[in-house]
Amino acid sequence: MSTIDTAHTAELREILFQKACEARQNAYAPYSHFQVGAAVYTADGTLHVGANIENASYGLSCCAERVALFAAAAQGMRQLHTLLVAADTREPVSLCGACRQVAAEFATEHTVIICATVAGSAYKTWGIEELLPQFFHKDAFHKDALRK
Repeated sequence: MSTIDTAHTAELREILFQKACEARQNAYAPYSHFQVGAAVYTADGTLHVGANIENASYGLSCCAERVALFAAAAQGMRQLHTLLVAADTREPVSLCGACRQVAAEFATEHTVIICATVAGSAYKTWGIEELLPQFFHKDAFHKDALRK
């Protein structure tokens, strides 16, 4: 975890890109050989990283995005500012459905999700509503909503 003092800028994107690429080097991907890195920048200015972790029981594997988001949440993050994911692909790879829902848990209407190629040659940017329209929202658990 580290702290960044900057708004969402090209500079922030570059910092997150570098951190995601560094984290990617720690991926544990002996089965797919598909290494992914992620960097999470929180609303309070902290940075967390993650890499995908595979398991012989493949369903127990965890994507880099969720590793980074869970690490941030474990350190107190409750509001996601930016998530950047980097993979060695021709075009930016989007988040899987599980990662989209986990990101949605901490996202606001201002959260930015960026997917990038490791070469840095392509970036794709979304808001959470674009990635996961009609996501299951924590407000569904509001006590008044449960009574209806």
